[in-house]
Amino acid sequence: MGMNITCLDLEGVLVPEIWIAFSEASGVPELSRTTRDEPNYDKLMQYRLSILKEHGLGLKEIQETIAKIDPMPGAKEFLDELRSVSQVLILSDTFYQFAGPLMKKLGYPTLFCNNLVVGENGEITDYQMRCPQSKLTTVKALQSVGFETIAAGDSHNDLGMIRASKAGFLFRSTDAIKAENPDLPAFEEYDEFLEAIKGALD
Repeated sequence: MGMNITCLDLEGVLVPEIWIAFSEASGVPELSRTTRDEPNYDKLMQYRLSILKEHGLGLKEIQETIAKIDPMPGAKEFLDELRSVSQVLILSDTFYQFAGPLMKKLGYPTLFCNNLVVGENGEITDYQMRCPQSKLTTVKALQSVGFETIAAGDSHNDLGMIRASKAGFLFRSTDAIKAENPDLPAFEEYDEFLEAIKGALD
């Protein structure tokens, strides 16, 4: 295993985007915006919370959609094999209240993410980030205690941890993000992605 930790984004890499799935299930197109569209996470979350409030949608409705979401085809097998050669940490800006059921389907990998503030009536009133720039801050913290990191993701909020790591990759990212970061190896399929990570672990 060595002193390497592989840090992976969750949504778009291992599971479908939760907000997009909920947007489709609830018929509220405004909820399909993600970090790919809006790099400012606080702005994005405040927008989402106001749309939920406007439509009277709460945690229960979102969790009902999440219960029907499966990991991307091949994601669990990819993760199982990766965890046999590296410690793996999933770093996500999602919330424990959303990600729980998906962790079961992925075989309970370690997840660091954020927390929602939920009222008694199930209304999502606010959210708490674990720390500022959570992915980059976490990668730097791991490095400060003697680990080397390899990082991969698909969105703007993954670039910090990708750039700060000894090796970094884009996976199923957008054409725009790939074009803005031509030096980062970009993958679409799990087998090639796994080989690239294994190569970086050596």
